[in-house]
Amino acid sequence: MSLQVLDARSHVAGGYKVDVSRGSRVGRVSSEWFSRPDDERFLSLTDLHASVKGRAARSRTRTVESAAIRVEASRDDSERLELLLPESDAPVAPTHWSFGQLSSLVGAPASYLRQLPAPLAAINLQYGLTIHRAEQVKTLETEDGRMELRAVTGPDYGRIHDHELVSAVMKIAGNGVGDTRWKIPGVLDWSTGVYNPKAEVSRESTTLYASDRDVFLFLVDDLNPIEAGRLPDGSPDLFFRGF
Repeated sequence: MSLQVLDARSHVAGGYKVDVSRGSRVGRVSSEWFSRPDDERFLSLTDLHASVKGRAARSRTRTVESAAIRVEASRDDSERLELLLPESDAPVAPTHWSFGQLSSLVGAPASYLRQLPAPLAAINLQYGLTIHRAEQVKTLETEDGRMELRAVTGPDYGRIHDHELVSAVMKIAGNGVGDTRWKIPGVLDWSTGVYNPKAEVSRESTTLYASDRDVFLFLVDDLNPIEAGRLPDGSPDLFFRGF
């Protein structure tokens, strides 16, 4: 949920009194992170950066021929698929994202294949890779307790790693928890309408995330709230037009 604070006044209990009726809720934004598991949530940009940089260090990219990829059901878990890539001794496990990319490569509906038992899905995907016009693809493979195939792209695909993006944000926002004006948002007490910009960051309140294919950062400057239609010093903004 995104909350637009249009009327923020100091409150005796600390924080700011917010008139939520004058704001707006955007559920699509919150849905991007609401269901993320704890191991994908971070309490500072420093922690997030260390995690995704370590992941990049455990990753490699290479170019292989699509027709040379072999698909089979996992020997240890019949409900999972494994991929055997050229010049690899151990199988790799496709992530949700890379499985969708492979399916798209051969024109197969990934949503349908995911509903099939792994052995049957493997047969269908293997058939597609075999009869499809062979082409060069670039893989992104990561060691994370097991070898994972995180992405399958064209051979000329250029990649900006997640840690490079986070590093660029840190030049502006520091650690993201208060050493600059840009930080993880505070917490709104819906029962009182009081917004506390200095609330301690928790796994539940953080807005820093990293999944198997992306990072999501949402930072605000909520230590200097203003009222819509007024300048930061409180004087009327003569150019403001309500709508």
